[in-house]
Amino acid sequence: MAVIGNILWFVFSGLWSWIGWVAGGILCCITIIGIPFGMQCFKIAQLSAWPFGTEVEMNFMAHPVANIIWIIFCGWELAIAHATTGLIWYITILGIPFGRQCFKLAMLSLAPFGAVLKERA
Repeated sequence: MAVIGNILWFVFSGLWSWIGWVAGGILCCITIIGIPFGMQCFKIAQLSAWPFGTEVEMNFMAHPVANIIWIIFCGWELAIAHATTGLIWYITILGIPFGRQCFKLAMLSLAPFGAVLKERA
């Protein structure tokens, strides 16, 4: 089921989300200071391409200063964007699984430092 969900996700939402996160990661990695933030963009890009079958384990306190800087400059806007997309998916009954994945991305895009992506067994 996760394979079918990931394929449908990539066609309907994941491709554009993945392109955006990869582009953001490349832009962040241009400067030395931005490299840690770019690496988090690549982590989120991985999840935005294939979110089904992956769990996010959050640990805000692993890097609280980096998470606060992330939230101030871009995290809250990205989380709102993913949550809004999730609400739009939730309007239809068939879109509820996709909405759940959007909320997973919103949670990760709010505070990515210290978060770990785990494949479900």
